[in-house]
Amino acid sequence: MSEIEDMWRCKTANCGYVYDPERGDRKGRVAKGIKFEDLPEDWRCPICGASKERFVSLAAQLTAG
Repeated sequence: MSEIEDMWRCKTANCGYVYDPERGDRKGRVAKGIKFEDLPEDWRCPICGASKERFVSLAAQLTAG
């Protein structure tokens, strides 16, 4: 599994999808190894369709308590 700094959680009321660069996003045709910050600006959550702005870093969540 990727480092926690590289993983991002979708912060919407109903979703909770975690983008993991080691897995990529088959539905969105994102290859394994692509970091979150390198995703195209128009990439959307494969579960709820949220934009990248709706994601927060898991590392940031852990340090915020």
